[in-house]
Amino acid sequence: MAAPLEVIVSSDSGSQLWNCTVFDLHSGSSLLSYRGGNSTARTLTVLSGGYLLSAQLGKNFINVWEIQRKDQLQHKIVCPGVITCLTASPNGLFLTAAIGEAIYLWEVSTGKLLSVLSRHYQDVTCLKFTDDSSHFVSGGKDNLALVWSLSSVIQLDLNHTPEPRHVLSRHSLPITDLHCGLMGAQARIATASLDQTVKVWELSSGELLLSILFDVEIMSVTFDPCEYFLFCGGSDGNIFQVSLCSQSLSRDKSFTSDNDGNQVFKGHRNLVTCLSVSMDGTLLLSGSHDETVRLWDIQSKQSIRCLAHKGPVTNAVIMAAPANMFLPDSRPALPLPRFSRHLHAAEDGGEAGEVCVRLGLHTQEEEESYLQKADRLNSLMNAVADKSVFGDGENSKVRVAELEEEVQTLKKVNKDLYDFSSQLLTKPT
Repeated sequence: MAAPLEVIVSSDSGSQLWNCTVFDLHSGSSLLSYRGGNSTARTLTVLSGGYLLSAQLGKNFINVWEIQRKDQLQHKIVCPGVITCLTASPNGLFLTAAIGEAIYLWEVSTGKLLSVLSRHYQDVTCLKFTDDSSHFVSGGKDNLALVWSLSSVIQLDLNHTPEPRHVLSRHSLPITDLHCGLMGAQARIATASLDQTVKVWELSSGELLLSILFDVEIMSVTFDPCEYFLFCGGSDGNIFQVSLCSQSLSRDKSFTSDNDGNQVFKGHRNLVTCLSVSMDGTLLLSGSHDETVRLWDIQSKQSIRCLAHKGPVTNAVIMAAPANMFLPDSRPALPLPRFSRHLHAAEDGGEAGEVCVRLGLHTQEEEESYLQKADRLNSLMNAVADKSVFGDGENSKVRVAELEEEVQTLKKVNKDLYDFSSQLLTKPT
């Protein structure tokens, strides 16, 4: 069977046999199960396509699996406290985790803790990167969503306290979820809150674009890939679809179901904590505290599959299947380093204020120097030239003999230059 293009990855708080499970998006069959503990909500993330990470429920460490080895837990990253949310940058270079009110930022290639951000006043509930990894957004129980520029929070000066690029402060109760759209620094952000509203913001300016009021608390939110629709998971088990292309010019409006794109998905019996949309925008995935994950056909609003779990669902996402997820013999390009628990720790070998920026796991080479690369490329070019100009067989042998003779001539010239230089240096003045 060919490897699937997209898969469902989900976890719950009650399973004793596995931590998270991978399902086929279209058949619903179970493909992989990763063992070891249970995952905290909003902490399941893939790092560089080679590792699956999630924070252990109620503990102060991150579970790490090599994504193709589901048989056992491979690694644990110990953190200074219990993690409330976790995410990795799409380029695989950075890892962020929230511990209480603070946000920790690590450089993945070295394991160095680059920054600790303490701008929230209460626990951070959600973290998301933009698709170009240039910014990340944090939401908390202090009713605030903060937009951070990655370049500004990497501390080159320990006396400088990083500040968020924007403070989004229009919510009146804790933020429960947020979602970053596409287009990098030009993206739109959606934030959901216990104040029964979902607000859409412009990341570049921090301006509020739209506020929708519901009859219930909103626990989760996401866009479809084209950002035609906004999907909002309610505390009553309903999922609300809001059209972002309606003709209404009002910035503040209340949700009403109509034939113009505003619809309700009914099926869950408890609050909806996770929402995700497939790449083509036709399927919606939802996870709920009613211990089920449901797959919906967006056009018909019908539930086409229900995946039973052993406890309240903590994470459920549709993701592109990493290339080596179904290749048992594959391995990540590089092992993960030891992650520091202290800001610019002395044992890392660097001085205070020093940041070592390296290439990500997916771009690093296996200890091949620049000269080795150049030599390999030169050999490849010569081989192609020999075939195209001189052909194969006897002509190639003649060409090899000519090149060997040229090498000997160059060696003789080099020796003559060395002897001449030696005589000049040793000649008495």
